[in-house]
Amino acid sequence: MDSIDLLLNGFATALQPQYLLYALLGVLVGTAVGVLPGIGPAMTVALLLPLTYTLDPTAAMIAFAGIYYGGMYGGSTTSILLNTPGESASIVTALEGHKMAKLGRGAAALATAAIGSFIAGTLATIALTFVAPYLADWAVSLRPNDYFALMIVAFVTVGALLGSSPLRGIISLMGGLLLGLVGTDVTSGQQRFTFDAPVLADGISVVIVAVALFAVGETLYVASRLRRGPISVVPVTSGWRTWMSRDDWKRSWKPWLRGSAIGFPIGTVPAGGADVATFLSYAAERKLSKRKDQFGKGAIEGVAGPEAANNAAAAGVLVPLLTLGLPTTATAAIMISALQTYGIRPGPLLFDSQPALVWALIASLYIGNLVLVVLNLPLVGMWVKLLQIPRHYLYAGILVFAGFGAYANKFNYREVIILLVLGVVGFFMRRYGYPVAPLVIGMILGPMAEEQLRKSLMISQGDPTYLVTSPFAIGAYVFLALVVIAGLWLRHRQSKLEQRLAAEDLATREREAISVEAHVAEGARRSGPQED
Repeated sequence: MDSIDLLLNGFATALQPQYLLYALLGVLVGTAVGVLPGIGPAMTVALLLPLTYTLDPTAAMIAFAGIYYGGMYGGSTTSILLNTPGESASIVTALEGHKMAKLGRGAAALATAAIGSFIAGTLATIALTFVAPYLADWAVSLRPNDYFALMIVAFVTVGALLGSSPLRGIISLMGGLLLGLVGTDVTSGQQRFTFDAPVLADGISVVIVAVALFAVGETLYVASRLRRGPISVVPVTSGWRTWMSRDDWKRSWKPWLRGSAIGFPIGTVPAGGADVATFLSYAAERKLSKRKDQFGKGAIEGVAGPEAANNAAAAGVLVPLLTLGLPTTATAAIMISALQTYGIRPGPLLFDSQPALVWALIASLYIGNLVLVVLNLPLVGMWVKLLQIPRHYLYAGILVFAGFGAYANKFNYREVIILLVLGVVGFFMRRYGYPVAPLVIGMILGPMAEEQLRKSLMISQGDPTYLVTSPFAIGAYVFLALVVIAGLWLRHRQSKLEQRLAAEDLATREREAISVEAHVAEGARRSGPQED
């Protein structure tokens, strides 16, 4: 009952006109960036981090959460109509959704994606409402060695499971830990890794690193791979009659619920986030469906389940973010850096120290979900028109705003130079398959882990066995081993599923090509005697 009262207070805050406006702007921007290929929520939140210099914390977090949810919604539009996912968690949606669109059922695919996202997002937010306070109350009892164990869990799982290669993920994580050490040590007052450069004495700003990697580096990478020529978008037939039929509703409601049940718990642990949840949901629907023959040809279950899992995982990510201060995705890491900009430290005390912010944020998720389903169902045509924006204008604008944001950090041109250097590093990381999310997460959690390690060693008077003698710490390391094994197994299943789907798609294209050639040859044979 206490959670319900606090949630009602959160609604009283979130329903104020200024916060409603920020929620609306957040979901609008998030949907737009989800629609645009190559621009995801992480890049957008990173690009807008300089706004935290002018907004109050509640407004900023409501806007960022709206961008996060909106990006998850918007990614389905380009996946279905363009066969180009707007962000990585929408890859699975393209498998069946685009085939539905080519069969003239694009409206049904978009409808089941939007409604499933709304249902899953709402159910997951309800779970967040009741799970997070209890987890925060329990986390207050954790000691420094317990927190250090949690940091190690986050480091290893994020490094090993974010990205296609565990080794490259760990290397990226180590780079983030190194960047986090740059600056002046708080305890000793000694400078570390500054090379006597005054600009590095205060450390490298997380804002600069996030904007460089997710905005500059990603923009350079996407622009280098940009295809030329017009973009072919499958048209969507307008009108309510072309939307979901009774049979579509019957085939979709169970995948919506199963996707919610799969996505939320996976989002709460650092095991790959929404990407793993969507592939796992697709595999489950393919196995449980009574119409297995339709998979690969436009099965609506293959859109409903993954889209529900996608949005449920987005809410699940907020559980460790708010209660433990642990980010499990790139967007969550950037949201933590936004809170740190205000001097707010996410963790179990956040519910006591900043209750108005936390519960207004949770309440805004309910509001944002409702706004998103209203925006996505009738305004699909408007979102599709965003694809007509010339790419060179779009990405040039991103670079300009990134430069302005870097300069506004300290009003020093050297910050822009650091931005460009790290942006080029981010480009080559993407070019050679090194995930950038572990680097940002390592930079944020590295100083926190160092602080907990120092506290642990001070309490134990330098005894390192203190780090592994706590029952919770032992359980955390056992959990770490299980999560890594399970995560790598899920990655293996995901890889096998991707290979099988690619083989099936190639076989389908070959059959279509052979059919076209046979049709052309038959036409030529029939028309030959007439020409004679």
